[in-house]
Amino acid sequence: MERGTQTSTRGSLLEGLCQAIQETANAIAALLDGATDMTVSVPGLEWTVGETAAHLVLANGLMADLASGQERLYGDGTPQSLAAANAQSLIEFPERGAEPLAAMLVEQADRFLDAVDRAAAVGSAGRMLLTPLGPMDQDVLASYLLTHMLGHGYDLARALRRPHMINEMRVGLCLPFLKTAMPRIAATSGLTARYTLRIRGGAAFGVTFTDGTVEVLPGPPERSDCTILTEPIAFLLIALGRRGPWQAMARGDVLAWGRKPWLAPRFPTLFNAP
Repeated sequence: MERGTQTSTRGSLLEGLCQAIQETANAIAALLDGATDMTVSVPGLEWTVGETAAHLVLANGLMADLASGQERLYGDGTPQSLAAANAQSLIEFPERGAEPLAAMLVEQADRFLDAVDRAAAVGSAGRMLLTPLGPMDQDVLASYLLTHMLGHGYDLARALRRPHMINEMRVGLCLPFLKTAMPRIAATSGLTARYTLRIRGGAAFGVTFTDGTVEVLPGPPERSDCTILTEPIAFLLIALGRRGPWQAMARGDVLAWGRKPWLAPRFPTLFNAP
């Protein structure tokens, strides 16, 4: 089923990001269009396919509201508060049908992109927006939306035994959000260490911990303690808690070296993914 086909130039968003949002929403809708049982459990989650799809509709709607300049409270950024907000929203939104949810998911993604267009038209594309994970500009919020859809799109694909929609290009477009979120979701830790993160075939950046305080650098830090090279899809799945570091290393998707290579498996544990 073809949905969301508008292709206007949208503000100052990163090149390809709007198209990735649109394509990802359509890919998830196609998964749902083929679903025959929305009560199937989703691996790794406490939700069914229907509940996961409903959550995506609600989240896309929240992001669209934020992009349009509305202020909406949704937890306080902690995993516990976001889980509570998610649970309450699913109680208040009972739709679990495949076709209605597929249509609404794409509709809300398009509404987000329309809000981006309107912001660009009035010259407010650079404004800061208050999100569940703190202030973000429009580009980072769009990256947040894409990341969230890819994570749960992957969940739905696993539950429905269908191919997922994560690819190298889309992983690269998730980086603005992931880099912004890292300091905000860091776990309490007394670690002092310097990491270089390299995505195979793509970006390299630094993440430093000083007595647990986290800073994300645009490039590798000086005298890095540990360099981690990760295959792109594995990078996103580890970042979103869908794959463990040891599992990825066993498959050859992660390599580590440097003065303290043993720090590599610890890296994902230093964050509380919401």
